[in-house]
This record gives sequence, C-alpha cells and structure tokens, in this order.
Amino acid sequence: MNTGSYNQEKVALVFGGSRGIGAAAVRRLSRDGFSVGLTYVSRPDSAQCVVDAVVADGGRALSIQADSADATAIRTAVEKVLAHFGRLDVVVVNAGILRLGMVDAFTLADLDRVLQVNVRGVYMAIQAAVAHMSENGRVITIGSNSAIRPLSPIGTVYGMSKAAVASMVKGLALDLAPRGIRVNNIQPGPIETDMTADHIEHIKSMVPLGQVGQTEDIAELVSYLAGESSRYMTGSSLTIDGGMTL
Repeated sequence: MNTGSYNQEKVALVFGGSRGIGAAAVRRLSRDGFSVGLTYVSRPDSAQCVVDAVVADGGRALSIQADSADATAIRTAVEKVLAHFGRLDVVVVNAGILRLGMVDAFTLADLDRVLQVNVRGVYMAIQAAVAHMSENGRVITIGSNSAIRPLSPIGTVYGMSKAAVASMVKGLALDLAPRGIRVNNIQPGPIETDMTADHIEHIKSMVPLGQVGQTEDIAELVSYLAGESSRYMTGSSLTIDGGMTL
C-alpha cells in the first residue's frame, strides 16, 4: 500500500497498469491530477515500482492484485479503489493477453483464455466501474490496430478479440450516453516495451513511418480522452500506429 499526500479531486483505475502502456497511463493520469488505482496479475514488484514513481512525484496510487479473467477480482478491484479514494471518474481497461497460432494449431484452451480476458474481462471491468460513475465519467479501452485488418496469419484470434472490443465500445457508448459517460477505444500499433524488445528492428520495417510507438504516445491519448477536451467524443476507436493499417 502506497500513498502520497492527497490533493487530487478525481480518481482513475487502470486495469493492467503495472507495465508498458498501462504503467505509462498511470503516471500520465497522476500528472493530470488523478489519484490512480492500478491492477496487476503476477508482478507485484512492477506494480510497486509504478506506485513508487507516482508517490515520488507527489501523487497518490494504489496497487491491487486482480486477474482480469476473474469477474470477482474485477469487482473487488473497483470496490477497493472506491474504499480507498472515495469515488471513480475514469476507468482504463488495458489488461489483455496475446496468443498466436494458425487455425489448425490453436488450442481451445488458448481460445477460451483470450476471449475470457480480452473480451469478457473488458466488459466486466466496464460494467463494474460504470456502476459507480456519475455524469462525465470516462471509459477508455486499449484495443489494437489488428482490429482493423489482420496483420499476421497467426494473429486471427487476437485480432478478433480486439475487433470485439471496438464493437463493444460503440454499443456501450449508446448505452451510457444518457448518463453522460463517454466510452472510447485506443487502437495502438507496435509499441516499444520489454515484450517487443527482441524483435523491434523487424517491427520497424513494417511501419510506414519507420519507427515504433512509445508507451508515452498512448498515455498522451489516454490523457486526452480522460480530460475535458474530449467531452464531445464517444464511441470512437482512435488508431495510433504510424500508418501501419493504411
């Protein structure tokens, strides 16, 4: 547990906030004046590093262990944020998994796991969060540019799950519009993280701009969607991939 001096008025929860894009989103939202809860699955050390960075900058953060395949854990994470900070204004659903394989080799276990985390888990996180949001709340999902078109023959199931998220966002935007809650989706292309470090040069060759994105690039878009400048936007999927899906 993990507190700094409390001077923020708004609260965000980032599912999958201990590494990569999620960690960058936590730090950016904290700089924007949010107190931030973040979930992790199996790396409490990484989560604590994010919390420590937020506290060192004068913010307030709380790390929570929660598997996004577990509906009870998702609801508990929301409840812990509410108990700790007293409200919830923004939820960022970044938790997700990647499984690759051709159709003949893709196992039922992997299919179920991807859909459980990347689709069911996203819906459950949103459902749990919006139950406690007031007008002007924000829901931000982190999808993928693979929702637009297949980028590899082994990425069918992953792309399918992210296309489902893009469709989900459109429906939930209509559902939640009468309550003044905005729902939007970010679709990153290749981002430089510890997961992509081993094949970063190959990835660069696939991007028209000749470079991969940084986690901060996505965090800036999260910041925009969480702020007042995006008040007239809902149901959108914003692709940020260096032109990869043009």
